[in-house]
This record gives sequence, C-alpha cells and structure tokens, in this order.
Amino acid sequence: MSIFVLIGRILFVAIFLGSGVRHVTASAAMAGYPASKGVPAARASVVASGVLMLAGGVMVLLGVWADLGALLILAFLVPTALLMHAFWKESEPGPRLMEQTQFMKNVSMAGGALALFGLFVIAGHHLGLTLTGPLIHGR
Repeated sequence: MSIFVLIGRILFVAIFLGSGVRHVTASAAMAGYPASKGVPAARASVVASGVLMLAGGVMVLLGVWADLGALLILAFLVPTALLMHAFWKESEPGPRLMEQTQFMKNVSMAGGALALFGLFVIAGHHLGLTLTGPLIHGR
C-alpha cells in the first residue's frame, strides 16, 4: 500500500511544485494579477506563496515532515481561494463562473491537504516510503 500513498503524494504535489517554481522565478510578471485583486505587496506575496508551495510540495513528496508540508500547502490554498478567487465579488457571469471554479479547485485541494495531514499524523512511520516520520504526533 505504501506505493499507492507515494504515487498519490507525487500526483498531489505536481501542481504545487510547478506553480511554486513559476511564482519564484517569474514573480514580476505574475504580480499584476494579485495587485488587480487588491493583494498588498503583490510581488512579495507571489514570492511568498511560491516558497510555501515549493517547501510544502518537496516535504510531502519526499516524506520529510510531510505533515508540516501538507499544512504549508493548506496555508497557501486557503488565503488564495479567499483573496484571489472571490467569485462572489464578480458581477459578470463568465468571470464569476471562472473564479468560482478556481475557488472550488482550491477548496478541494485544501481538503486533500488536510486529509494528507491527518494521514501523516495518524499513520506516521507506518506509511513507508518517507524519509522522516511526522513532526506532529497524535491519533
């Protein structure tokens, strides 16, 4: 079963690793969109979100304190959904639907990150194919 959890981790973090690299390396080009949404310090926010995605993604992928990595991804997804994809603020149907889709995608992935966090905390060392056990221990 460990191989299935590993494959799931790889598939889950693929989007965060790719997006994180783009956020860090192309922050100037990407800063306009969050600025248009009213995000303060847009470029710094883009870089910070990229760091959260990269750090969390690598931690979940390698199984190095993967529980903390899942929380870092969650810390990226929730504010992003609320600040960047506030579909309730859109008056036009097309943009509203697009933002609602992105909002729901982020909420769905936040649920996955939360589930992974719980899995790592509960199963810990028994998962296999991780470099460390969880940072947080519990049942």
